[in-house]
Amino acid sequence: MSDMQKTLQQEVTLSGIGLHTGREVKLTIKPAKENTGFVFVRTDLEGHPQVEADVNYVVATERGTTLEKLGVKITTCEHLLAALVGCDIDNAVLEMDASEPPILDGSSKFFVEAIESVGVVDQNVAREYLVIKEVLTYSDPATGSEITIIPSDTYEVTTMVDFGTKVLGTQNATLKNISEFKDEISSARTFSFLHELEMLLDHGLIKGGDISNAIVYVDKDLTPETTEKLKKAFGKDNVSIRPNGILDNLNLNYPNEAARHKLLDVVGDLALAGVKIKGKVIANKPGHYVNTQFAKKLNRQWKLQKKKNVPDFDLTKEPVFDINGIMKLMPHRPPFLLIDKVLELSDSHVVGLKNVTMNEPFFVGHFPKEPVMPGVLQVEALAQTGGILVLASVPDPENYSTYFIKIDKVKFKRKVVPGDTIIFKIELIEPIRRGIVHMQGYGYVGDTVAVEAELMAQVAKNKVD
Repeated sequence: MSDMQKTLQQEVTLSGIGLHTGREVKLTIKPAKENTGFVFVRTDLEGHPQVEADVNYVVATERGTTLEKLGVKITTCEHLLAALVGCDIDNAVLEMDASEPPILDGSSKFFVEAIESVGVVDQNVAREYLVIKEVLTYSDPATGSEITIIPSDTYEVTTMVDFGTKVLGTQNATLKNISEFKDEISSARTFSFLHELEMLLDHGLIKGGDISNAIVYVDKDLTPETTEKLKKAFGKDNVSIRPNGILDNLNLNYPNEAARHKLLDVVGDLALAGVKIKGKVIANKPGHYVNTQFAKKLNRQWKLQKKKNVPDFDLTKEPVFDINGIMKLMPHRPPFLLIDKVLELSDSHVVGLKNVTMNEPFFVGHFPKEPVMPGVLQVEALAQTGGILVLASVPDPENYSTYFIKIDKVKFKRKVVPGDTIIFKIELIEPIRRGIVHMQGYGYVGDTVAVEAELMAQVAKNKVD
């Protein structure tokens, strides 16, 4: 699977009725440029205001997830967002001439089919991920709902539902990989219990529903009064209960369709975190409130990860250069050779590693009772890592050296002490010209930046004796 961002090849339009508003709505899903994310546009309002699919705009979760920005609302957005995630899309503009997308059959199926009808295309910017490295949990004591995410190389979701009713019972559903969304999850339709449906009808809160777009589990006696109310609401001559406890005129797509739809909702709501996720989500009794609260937690984690700018490196893989390879490129030797491995190397970046031990000679005299790696040596280690980037690009590196000509914007953000492993990442700020190298460097210890600096160096050929 490509790791580049994706969007639609061309726009596609669907029309239908909003579940709660009962209004006819035209939805056009359009391609969007890289790093756009998902953006709703209200074409029925003056100026065509935009509402980004951002969890920080969530204002209500009672009967679906509602976003609001500067007074402009988007309601029941989760089924459409789930389809976009399920189709592996990163960027799309979602134009609507009403506040609510069409409910269609109450699932994501027709959104997925519409997207597939026009195709998906790779874009020119690599994806970013929220990589889960430790267990995160959100729970709601009032409902007993809980969502947990644990480390995983892919995005997985498991849902467990138990509404305490005989008609529905306990159900589970699992999505092992987002590529399975279309076949396993997208056609799972929304559902309601009869007592909830009756309350919504009494309060005029469900104007666009019919028995074809919502599963209704009958958890109470179907009295003549309720029967008449349902017949009127759905325009039916008769309504009755099937043996499996749901209202008639609808067959279940799956025995555990309720759990699958709850999983669909989780995928749609967590799309509001604003980033692709690598982690396994386990949701017990999920709902829009707990889903979006958890999405806020993931969003904060993502912002923290971006702020720290800590790359994810596999320290166990075979290095590009071990210490012997480094010494073939660099003129430095112990005790002034300050990097032990090179983990990554390209035309524009390099990643090096240093294991800081108590045996470092500078610890003898630099705060010997509380040893700290000198900041100037951290900067020197950054420069040596940058030197690898330059010297690896010439055919005879033994005949060249790199020399500092400028150091700028140096910051030290934590102490480096014996036992730490520093990962140095250097990226070119601009292409190398006339032997001048302009680089940005970071040194990471664990999940924090220890040192950063902007470096400029000159590559010069060594004098021949």
